[in-house]
This record gives sequence, structure tokens and C-alpha cells, in this order.
Amino acid sequence: MKTQEGINRKQFLSKLGLGTGAIMATYCLGSLISCDDDDDYISGEVDFTLDLDESAYDALNTVGGYVRINKVVIAAVSEGTFVAVTQICSHQGAENVTFRPLNNDFYCTQHGAIFDLEGKGLNSNGSKGILVYKTSLSGTLLRIYS
Repeated sequence: MKTQEGINRKQFLSKLGLGTGAIMATYCLGSLISCDDDDDYISGEVDFTLDLDESAYDALNTVGGYVRINKVVIAAVSEGTFVAVTQICSHQGAENVTFRPLNNDFYCTQHGAIFDLEGKGLNSNGSKGILVYKTSLSGTLLRIYS
């Protein structure tokens, strides 16, 4: 299984060996990026499979249940139907996206961004939408992929 995780700009610059001072100068002088970090998250590809018979994924055997794994939130939205989205909020890159079964939507606990099951933003903080992954169920094996 190959899983590529996204990183934000600050993490990228840090990996290049730039210290905090250089990063702040870059942010605030605007030479490479702006002080607004709303678009910092660079999404990656995912491709992994869960066996729904494993106890770690019991929540997915109940409509409204969800799990968070590999920076992906997977929700059982109806019998045999699953929706998977990135756990990384498009608003400011917080890894706080969760599923709200009573509302049947995805919600970021950091700043209140709300997204529908198709990834469309439902409020101003969710206006950029959220990355939705494909799902495929074969027996008890649930594949999540880009």
C-alpha cells in the first residue's frame, strides 16, 4: 500500500532546512507566500483497504458510525454506503475534520467549517470544500482511494 500524506507550506519549508526566522520572513514579506494560510494544505493521494470484520473498524458496521485513519475520515452514511474525506480542513489545515451523524455532514472542530457528503462547503469557513475520496466495498473489504 502506498500512502502519500500532504504537508503544508511551513512544513515544506522546514524540510528544506529553513528555520523559523526565514519562514516568518517568507510569510510576512510575501516573497514566496502570503501571511494568509487558508490554502496551506497540499493534498496527497491515498489508497488503502480496511477489513470491516476487524474490531478497529466496528463503527463502520453501523449507519452513522465513522473512523479516522491515515488522515482520512470514513463514515457509514447508509447501509453499505461509505463516504471518505480528508481529515485536513481546507480552511486552515487543521486535522480536526470529523463526521456528524445527526447532521449527515463533515465538521471541522477547529473553526466550524461544515461540508456536505459531496465535499461542498456549507458555510464561509468551509467555502473551499473538502477533498472526497472514492470508496469501494467488496464483501467486508472497504477500499479508500484517490
